[in-house]
Amino acid sequence: MAGHSKFKNIMHRKGAQDAKRAKIFTRLGKELSVAVKQGVDPDGNPRLRAAISACRAANMPKDNIEKVLKKAEAGDINDFSEIRYEGFGPDGAAIIVEALTDNKNRTASEVRTLFNKFNGNLGENGSVSYLFERIGLILYLPSSGDLDEFIEFAIENDTKDFIDNEQSFEIITSLESFNEIREKFLNKFGDPDEANIIWKPINLVEISENSIQTVLKLISGLDDCEDVQSVFYNFEFDERELSLID
Repeated sequence: MAGHSKFKNIMHRKGAQDAKRAKIFTRLGKELSVAVKQGVDPDGNPRLRAAISACRAANMPKDNIEKVLKKAEAGDINDFSEIRYEGFGPDGAAIIVEALTDNKNRTASEVRTLFNKFNGNLGENGSVSYLFERIGLILYLPSSGDLDEFIEFAIENDTKDFIDNEQSFEIITSLESFNEIREKFLNKFGDPDEANIIWKPINLVEISENSIQTVLKLISGLDDCEDVQSVFYNFEFDERELSLID
């Protein structure tokens, strides 16, 4: 249950390669605002517990978290809608964009403009998602505990896979068991570095050398959109390519 990371290059989350903490906190704050709609008590709201855990992992100040929770208790919470966009980039690269927005028209316009600008096509829901599967991904830094202990615990709890790479321990779960397994790992090893439901491509496609920069500019542009939370795609690339984007 070990090997190279299968997910390093198939998902792009806002702030993943951005040193500006404000961006990361904005994304996490939106997730908190949506999660808290299901109840302000974390003990009875798995999504809220996951959101708070993610905030802690990102070192978000406790005051920021409590501010959102107090607003929710007072009924003064922003009304964000969850939206998924699907489309194709150059060379048939499949892309899924997840957003939280208080203005659907603005977000749709920004996403559509980026797809058009970088030789892509925005499609209907379902046009791309059939090329992916929904799974749970829990990440821990190697400093969180002993590798063998992590592997043994993963096996005991029937995870789909466990991947050890240089940067993290990756625990893969089914969609249905994600919350339960995340809670077990949290209780055993503390807050994970990340814990998310992701879109995993069923197969990866190759991008031509002539198109790779355009595709990466599209991904980077989507990632910079204020309302975009996550971007998933079905191709791999050398991370050094990111430094070449103008």
